[in-house]
Amino acid sequence: MKQLVLDIAPSRPPTLANFVPGRNAELLQTLGNIMAGRERERFVYLWGAVGCGRSHLLQGAAGMCMHNKMSAVYFACDADTHFIAGGEADCVTVDDVDRLNAKAQIGLFNLYNRIRDEGRALLLVSGPAPPAHLTLREDLVTRLAWGLVYQVHELTDEEKTQAMTSHAASRGLDLSREVCDYLLRHGRRDLASLMATLDALDGYSLARGRKVTVPLVRELLQTGS
Repeated sequence: MKQLVLDIAPSRPPTLANFVPGRNAELLQTLGNIMAGRERERFVYLWGAVGCGRSHLLQGAAGMCMHNKMSAVYFACDADTHFIAGGEADCVTVDDVDRLNAKAQIGLFNLYNRIRDEGRALLLVSGPAPPAHLTLREDLVTRLAWGLVYQVHELTDEEKTQAMTSHAASRGLDLSREVCDYLLRHGRRDLASLMATLDALDGYSLARGRKVTVPLVRELLQTGS
């Protein structure tokens, strides 16, 4: 059986409202309170495995700022990321901080200090592990641990199944448990990819006038391989 390699973008932009919380309900509520000004925390670090939803939360927070007429910038880090553009934003989000090289780490360290001294902006940072377990310069690791630190827990298979079923129902699809189990076994398992596959499956079934069944899903995955 070939694996799913469909090049489909998720159909819905990431927001805090469409993040499926699972065991992250407290984290989601805290972020919502910070964005609404009900909590004064200005430094938040999120960590978790690939596919757990870290990027979704950072992009959702940035989007909420812009919706509220505030400035926001999202950095998807690579080794040479430059943080000059973050100096004037109300909300700065830094995704995959572990990818930064030594020079870029100094840039983030300086930005951190500027945000602390000015006392205005919000800084959200993500990485794959708690600050103390990152292989970054020691003074930056110390900064990352200053504020709130949350683990972002990946959804369980049961929670992913519930999310897929709910999303399918919103599109008028009757999704069986067998189809959900098949997608979890043979497709990409992060929720954004699962939702994108469901959207593709909806169009595929309509185009062929067939119900959504495991054989139809198998056919779609093979077509996209």
